Amino acid sequence: MNTAIVGTGYVGLVSGACFAEMGLNVVCVDTNEDKINKLKQGIIPIYEPGLDELVERNYKSGRLSFSTDLISILDDVQIIFSAVGTPPDKDGSADLQYVLEVARTIGRNMNDYKLIVTKSTVPVGTAKLVKQVIKEELDKRGLDISFDVASNPEFLKEGAAIKDFMSPDRVVVGVESEKAKTLLTRLYKPFLLNNFRVIFMDIPSAEMTKYAANAMLATRISFMNDIANLCELVGADVNKVRMGIGTDTRIGTKFLYAGCGYGGSCFPKDVKALIKTANENGYNLRVLNAVEDVNESQKEVLFNKLLKHFNGDIAGKTVALWGLSFKPDTDDIREATSLVLIDRIIKAGGKVKTYDPVAMDEVKHRIGNVVEYAADLYEAVLGADALLLVTEWKEFRLPSWVVVKKIMNQPVVIDGRNIYDSQEMTEHGFSYYCIGK
Repeated sequence: MNTAIVGTGYVGLVSGACFAEMGLNVVCVDTNEDKINKLKQGIIPIYEPGLDELVERNYKSGRLSFSTDLISILDDVQIIFSAVGTPPDKDGSADLQYVLEVARTIGRNMNDYKLIVTKSTVPVGTAKLVKQVIKEELDKRGLDISFDVASNPEFLKEGAAIKDFMSPDRVVVGVESEKAKTLLTRLYKPFLLNNFRVIFMDIPSAEMTKYAANAMLATRISFMNDIANLCELVGADVNKVRMGIGTDTRIGTKFLYAGCGYGGSCFPKDVKALIKTANENGYNLRVLNAVEDVNESQKEVLFNKLLKHFNGDIAGKTVALWGLSFKPDTDDIREATSLVLIDRIIKAGGKVKTYDPVAMDEVKHRIGNVVEYAADLYEAVLGADALLLVTEWKEFRLPSWVVVKKIMNQPVVIDGRNIYDSQEMTEHGFSYYCIGK
């Protein structure tokens, strides 16, 4: 079964490499010629553990190839996944220009049956628009060629995307024909031989499922952050509260960790888009509006703790940041808390030294040299007046606190992910602050 995936971003590249690993012939298509040339050379544009080896292996085998020209390979493929970007517009809605351009290209050039599958995160009703655009282009050509559209949203976690794709806990597919259902069943069966967990549904429900899933996870995070802030005021420990409620099987433990706010390419964008969709349909998603408000304010919690420690004045202070990416095992800095902190600290007259295992190039590309980039975690804290733990990379879990204290100007640690023990930090002589305690 020959397949094309349009878009070589996070979703497209991971999907293409994993499909090829299971024996499919996959062409990954992107209009960015430089990116395609680099992929042919084995240069991966994103950081994802194991992805470079997977791409290299399947490219050498011939199952995975790269192209800038969708038209030239259209006759050779039956299934086309659209995995192009859907960045947020200024009003929070998803920008569908790239999705619809793919549809136009297909409609203008297809000569036989195609199944067009939307894998990008798109608002409810997008598949209907895609179908309409393709039909309009076929009508202009005076052709009546059958085709199907489907929705197959991804549920990949950055940092564990390959495992999630190869062993999914579920595959959600929205279809409106038996032919499309049969093709997608054949496509995914090799991934699910032990427990076939493809959930078929109508297309609008599949489109909504992706948004609802991310919105629920974002809600759990903001809920715990809200509770954490109250815990600090009343003398409770949010870590103990989390354990207490997480053992309730109706609640569970996942995504109940208090911290300094969520970021990334999915949660912020999808919450905004879902709120926008509701507004367009005359409905106010009150819970999600609150989720977004809590998250935006939570990104400033570490800065507020920093200011409080220094009595409202950090002018001339050097602040070290451990971690820049929005989460570990990725170089993604979209909507990252670190960017908010850097902005606030610099505007308040402070200096920033940073260290992140993989995301420093991304930050440098975004903001330049307004901060100092350290070679390792110890260089970052050398001469610092305070340390802010922003991203819980594994290498930050057990530093030598004896060394850290010795080389810092002042022994102040503000833990944005609650990974350190407060008693141990106090015994080492640090002024220690965390979330929700």
